[in-house]
Amino acid sequence: MRKKNILVVEDDKNISKLIKYNLEGEGYGCLVSFGGEDALKILDKNPVDLIVLDIMLPGMDGLEVCRRVKQDKVLSGIPIIMLTAKGEEVDRVVGFELGADDYMVKPFSPRELILRIKAILKRLNPVEVEKNLLKAGNLTMDLPRHKVTVDKKEIELTSMEFKLLAALMQRKGRVQSRERLLDDVWDIASDVTTRTVDTHIKRLRAKLGKAGYLIETVRGIGYRFSEEKE
Repeated sequence: MRKKNILVVEDDKNISKLIKYNLEGEGYGCLVSFGGEDALKILDKNPVDLIVLDIMLPGMDGLEVCRRVKQDKVLSGIPIIMLTAKGEEVDRVVGFELGADDYMVKPFSPRELILRIKAILKRLNPVEVEKNLLKAGNLTMDLPRHKVTVDKKEIELTSMEFKLLAALMQRKGRVQSRERLLDDVWDIASDVTTRTVDTHIKRLRAKLGKAGYLIETVRGIGYRFSEEKE
């Protein structure tokens, strides 16, 4: 089995060297890039399972790299952990709205970063996912294969969109507050913002097309998945 490859995009050579040392110590393959443009070239030529991406980069910043990765049909499923020295909420919010999976503020513990990487990769590993097939109307969600179809046509979802849809479908008929979804899907505290949830719901409905009606808005509370068309 191919070892998991992690791309580290960090212009501080001391930090990138430290991350690389710890990743290789855990048995991961590690590719290092010091800039956004170079990172995209590496992604074009190498299989990558996860990206550790600094926001503050020379030239193309990390947010733009994240945007391009998540808009690319081939690369969009690669999870991204954002790094920043700012720690400002606006950076965190923008990163999540662009599709980032996690977020760490410098200085951070290399051990904590490794644990977060393992958690994300385990969650996305089909072998580790509960074998189940979720269906509602013309929508089918195959958890082991990480595949979503509407009228048997596959729908391309990012890793976070997939996790959000799974959380809703597995609790069909039950209202899920924005705070609960933030905690379960993004693993972040509800004091960050609830706009992230609304943004992802909007994108998810658009991608699902005619099946988008299955995700209902419960005004003032959150969202509910229902297969009954009103």
